[in-house]
Amino acid sequence: MDQRRFGEARALLEPAVRAAPGQADARCLLGAALRMLGETGGAERELRGALALDPARQDAALELARLLNALGRHDDLVRVTGPAAAVLQPRPALLAERAKAFQALDRMEECLVERDRVVALQPGKPVPLHNLAAALGDAGEAGRAEAAARAALAAGGEAPETWLVLARALQSQNRFDDAEAAFREALRRRPDYADALRDLAQLVWMRTGDLAAATAVLPKAVTPPQRMLRARLCEYAGDIAGAYRMLTADPVAGDAALEITAAHLAMSFDPDRALAHALRAEALAPDADVVVRKAIDVHLAAGLAEAALARIEAARARHPLDQGLIAAQWTAWRMLGDPAAAALYDYEALVGDWPLDTPAGWAVLEDYLADLAIGLTDLHGLHAHPLDQSLRHGAQTSANLLRSEHPAIRAFAAAIDGPIRRHMAFLGAGSDPLRARNTGDYRIKGMWSVRLRPGGFHVDHVHPQGWLSSACYIELPPAVGGPGREGWLRFGQPGVPTPEALEPGYFIQPQVGRLALFPSYMWHGTVPFSGDGRRLTIAFDVLPA
Repeated sequence: MDQRRFGEARALLEPAVRAAPGQADARCLLGAALRMLGETGGAERELRGALALDPARQDAALELARLLNALGRHDDLVRVTGPAAAVLQPRPALLAERAKAFQALDRMEECLVERDRVVALQPGKPVPLHNLAAALGDAGEAGRAEAAARAALAAGGEAPETWLVLARALQSQNRFDDAEAAFREALRRRPDYADALRDLAQLVWMRTGDLAAATAVLPKAVTPPQRMLRARLCEYAGDIAGAYRMLTADPVAGDAALEITAAHLAMSFDPDRALAHALRAEALAPDADVVVRKAIDVHLAAGLAEAALARIEAARARHPLDQGLIAAQWTAWRMLGDPAAAALYDYEALVGDWPLDTPAGWAVLEDYLADLAIGLTDLHGLHAHPLDQSLRHGAQTSANLLRSEHPAIRAFAAAIDGPIRRHMAFLGAGSDPLRARNTGDYRIKGMWSVRLRPGGFHVDHVHPQGWLSSACYIELPPAVGGPGREGWLRFGQPGVPTPEALEPGYFIQPQVGRLALFPSYMWHGTVPFSGDGRRLTIAFDVLPA
């Protein structure tokens, strides 16, 4: 095994296991050899057999954890490795695999427990401290993430990845100058570090709204990832055709990522050209999720709804809860005149508009909302919208509001609890994609605030990883009360261009202190508003618990 001669190890171990199936050592070694040979079924059988004989056995638990993480069976991993992880001195690598599984399950508190245990077992080691910092950042614990990243650096860590984690933690605390410096330090250590280039360029863009300043941080030698980043910056600055020209100034053939990015950009002004790009990307990477999803959009844009449906059905078999795929399916049905579209987007039965509850500590809702607006305004230190988000002509908070220490922001969870529970009761049970997941309980996944200035709006979009999505209105411009539905929330207008425009099917007029709740698979955007004032909102996704 130490010489990586796994086939020979298997030949020696299989007869031994057949002769003595109660030997945990042999079964563990055979399972490890089979895992390295890619025989996952046999590997799982032998490793589970070893753990049945000794549930706390560390090497078997670690091998099985690696196997189950690779297979995406995170719940199984957590259950089967529990006894081994519960011993006083477990293998740090086993705890690290469990942390990965908990993170994949969005169980971040348990992920952090395991990361903390690894640090305690390996005090002063930079890698465990880095991994803890990264997990804390993903959990929205920006202050603790900063402290752990700095501890990793103080312990001798020099990886640019640690500087990236530190930069993101600083940005989440609105310490933008410090964040820029940390991003630049990551890039000094690795000049072509794609994640750091993206985050630095995005931060410069969000702080200034200046496309030239944002692209100036990128190297002159343009690699394919940098070409895509330049194009995305140009796209989000409002010049889609220019983004396409920039991307395709050099050949894109032979690179699936470049081809599918070109398809995405072209579908708004030349669907046939977009389709050609998408088909080439499919030929290069037929199983890549990003290619599959964007090829679906391009087929819809080209008017090929039936071809899109075939791809959607195959993709939904792999990702049944993906809200973006459900939205694409609805779009195809609507293009084809299928009555299933109306049932899936039954606005009166699925969309709710609820008043907030007044949380403890405030006598009336108006006083609470005034304090909430002050707390949110303090967090809005950016000028322009982020990349890959729906807002335009406005800004979004960098911090996760769920971790805020501001009293009014912390009280928001209590203000929305009643409306969410009333909406779930209003929905009831059923077999459709929304009601089938209604357990009567919930958890919040992510929470952010958006502030739009005059001319601002949200492009039509969905929330692929959600169940219910939301918009809560804290401050509104005068135009919302005038004609033209300015600033209103709209539903049913696809974010994908279609040969014949599909108009919105439903609107909600925003009102301060009210919370809109709707299926995450439902296309939604907002109407631009004019005049004075700002549109200040909080949004979050809800998942069944």
